[in-house]
Amino acid sequence: MTWNPHDPGGTPPPGQRTEDPMSAAIQTERPREAWGFDQGDPIADDLTALRLLGGGTRYEAYLAFDARLHHVAVVKVLRPDRREDGGALRGLRAEADILRSVSHPAIARLLGEDLEGERPYIELEFVEGPRLSTLIRRFGPLEVEQAAPLAVEVASALHYLHGSDLVHLDVKPKNLIMGAPPRLIDLSIARSVEAAREIERPIGTDAYMAPEQCDPRPNRIGPPTDVWGLGITMHEALTGEPVFPAGAEDPDAALEARYPQLLGRPAPLPPTVPDELRLPVEAALAPDPQDRPTARQMAEAVEPLLRRPRRLRLNQLKPR
Repeated sequence: MTWNPHDPGGTPPPGQRTEDPMSAAIQTERPREAWGFDQGDPIADDLTALRLLGGGTRYEAYLAFDARLHHVAVVKVLRPDRREDGGALRGLRAEADILRSVSHPAIARLLGEDLEGERPYIELEFVEGPRLSTLIRRFGPLEVEQAAPLAVEVASALHYLHGSDLVHLDVKPKNLIMGAPPRLIDLSIARSVEAAREIERPIGTDAYMAPEQCDPRPNRIGPPTDVWGLGITMHEALTGEPVFPAGAEDPDAALEARYPQLLGRPAPLPPTVPDELRLPVEAALAPDPQDRPTARQMAEAVEPLLRRPRRLRLNQLKPR
């Protein structure tokens, strides 16, 4: 049964990312080597480090100045101890290949790459603005006037990816930059729909994984998986709290203990959230992928909110 927007009744915080099954084997945690670039250090020809942005087990990300473009960019570079890691290099190449093939206003662009040099890297568009996760942590839930256009923009990006036979597989607040428009970033575990059907291990960020990502056998990973990611992201944006608590970290624990979303259901959204936003978000979190709306249906259900006059709150009427 598919979701019908006109008949919805017919249907540390956490953040640990599960290993990408494209790698040859699941890597055990080990000390991470870092390049340690300081401001002004060269990363590659025409690329100069400005500051470290962050990183994971395989990569570091730097804000850098590109002398060729005369502009700032983000450089995602393999860590020194991963240069001979075939899985890490394949992952970086796959991300570059996908980014090269897509073009959408709400998806950060690929600007350059060097996968054969001493420091394999890809260069990405730098989007000015905080991550959605940062906004929620600092200021709490988004207002509906902020959340509705965000939902439409991300649903639009996902509709485009799915129409290109691609799935993102890691939609979460940390991967949304609140620019104008918002940008969806980090396609490091994205792949074709066909390749996604071959996934045999859990993949994604634990607290934001759809049930079929947590237990991919029988494999049902596909575009509805990204819709779940959008739904759980918007639920957190509207409540200010992660939807599911952190599960057991022991990789040998039962799947239900590691991933509460396999058995639990999200708490209801606040009654202040209008139906045009509440109903599609709740439908996106249906346990069965076939019961979720498509990304296009999500956008079309929320779009009427964008045409409503902006609500004036009582505190805006009080004299200063």
